[in-house]
Amino acid sequence: MRYILLLISVVLLGTGCSNFAKVQKSSDVNYKLRMADQYFVKKKYNYAQQLYEELFPLMKGSDKFENVYYNYAYCAYNQRDYMSAENLFKGFTEVFPTSKRAEEMEYMRAYTYYKQSPKVELDQTNTSRTIGLMQAFINTHPGSEKIKEATEIIDKCRIKLEMKEVKSCELYYNLRQYKAAAIAYTNLMNNYPDSDKSDEYKFQVIRSYYEYAALSVDEKKQERYEKVLEEINEFNDRFPQSKLQKDVTRLQTIAQNNIKAIKNEQVKTST
Repeated sequence: MRYILLLISVVLLGTGCSNFAKVQKSSDVNYKLRMADQYFVKKKYNYAQQLYEELFPLMKGSDKFENVYYNYAYCAYNQRDYMSAENLFKGFTEVFPTSKRAEEMEYMRAYTYYKQSPKVELDQTNTSRTIGLMQAFINTHPGSEKIKEATEIIDKCRIKLEMKEVKSCELYYNLRQYKAAAIAYTNLMNNYPDSDKSDEYKFQVIRSYYEYAALSVDEKKQERYEKVLEEINEFNDRFPQSKLQKDVTRLQTIAQNNIKAIKNEQVKTST
């Protein structure tokens, strides 16, 4: 039974390829276009794409060219060839700027970058590009029904970029490059001032400066523990209700005690 099903599949595949070859060899442009449209409707995008590609230069200037261009772009998109699709969506808006489909094409161009947005650990150029193009779309088409979706995509991309930056900060900290970690977390806070994790980032700034002070040479320790206290004061002013307040207070006490110890030692040394 399994062999019979396999045989039927092979026969059908061969028949399909044979029929497509006949279409491709035809010199009848209208017939090719009709078949390309049929393949497109049936979601046989590979066949449709090949025919549209042949028809592309022949249809330029005709009243059918817009639809050929439109379907051709979606053939690439539906086969997950997002780089080609992006070029085609962009090209459509340049060739048909007044088309009723131009708004859709602008959105889809931005969306192809979103589809290419990789895992957090990888380069986020496409994620940043998505934000820029989606924001441009929102600005250009404020009444579009796609505004909500575009805004949600921007939010998702910003979260991804934030997490990418968080991982960079964590890497500095884990490598014991504490000053670099403190600066990185400070930049993270500045880049995402509305983040609901701002108090966590500020706490990491404090921890990083604390570890930096603890590892410093004796001559630099007082100055660097004072920097810890400075950051703690900022934390207390900005996040008085933070769940991390207890941990911050603990580091504050340690830093203050260390400063007292350093000063006492300085008094002993001078007498």
